Amino acid sequence: MCNLQAIIYWDPSRALSSWSIPLLNRPMLWYGFFFALGFFFSYLVFQALLKEFLVSYRVRRKTIMKIAEKMSFYVVIGTLIGARLGDVLFYQSPAEFMNNPLGLFKFWEPGLSSHGGVIGILVSLWICSLRLRKSYPMLTWVGMLDLLSIPALLAGGFIRIGNFFNQEILGTGTQLPWAVIFGHPADGSPLIPRHPVQLYEALFYFGFFAVLFFLRKRVPKMFRLGKTAGLFFIGTFAFRFLIEFIKLPQSALISGHSFLDMGQLLSLPMILVGFILFFSENYGLHARFVKGHQG
Repeated sequence: MCNLQAIIYWDPSRALSSWSIPLLNRPMLWYGFFFALGFFFSYLVFQALLKEFLVSYRVRRKTIMKIAEKMSFYVVIGTLIGARLGDVLFYQSPAEFMNNPLGLFKFWEPGLSSHGGVIGILVSLWICSLRLRKSYPMLTWVGMLDLLSIPALLAGGFIRIGNFFNQEILGTGTQLPWAVIFGHPADGSPLIPRHPVQLYEALFYFGFFAVLFFLRKRVPKMFRLGKTAGLFFIGTFAFRFLIEFIKLPQSALISGHSFLDMGQLLSLPMILVGFILFFSENYGLHARFVKGHQG
């Protein structure tokens, strides 16, 4: 028997309020609130980093704002499409959507894959870089990844808090004193004390965000082109690989058929991308960036 006095019972309402969103006729959920809050704060940080970068190239502030808005638009669209498609392809049975393909576009419903969202961002930023390269050649695809990596961690932390409120992405059972019993798990799992893996991830993302944000100026030589994005991919997905060991399996495609779960299998190529970016020798653009800051 576990000591229930030392365990948190968590069962908040998923709805932020009884007010319904126009057209969708659905209440505003805590998950959606934290998702939007994460993107809002991430945008502010991204805007500041982009301004730091482009001011050294004497780009006007009004122009920087327009570029930030355009890049953010691509990122949001890429995130939503990639996360939704990733969930269907990696975690659900695609056959379920054959009879109702429009269900793919119901982004407000449960089912968003973080790995799919990252892939969507990679593709959307590549398209954005093609659109901007004539007027702003300094904004290469890798350069955009560097600028976006730090604020992306902030967004990831808020999203995981939303998952905690939504009682989804559950951890395995534990007797640790900070274990959490979820009153109404989204997947109908038994009511047992569990690792609050959503909070573990949120704390890691916020901490990693703070480290990269404050080190970028204190150790400028470390943050040449591709270094920031490389550290992001290596650190984030190495942690994601490890924490999957204390998560419940989420994929219907390989459950019980593999030593590694889907989240771990998808994290391995992301870690490889990180090493490729980090050890790339193409430093020219970031060297000018560092020089501009040091001056």
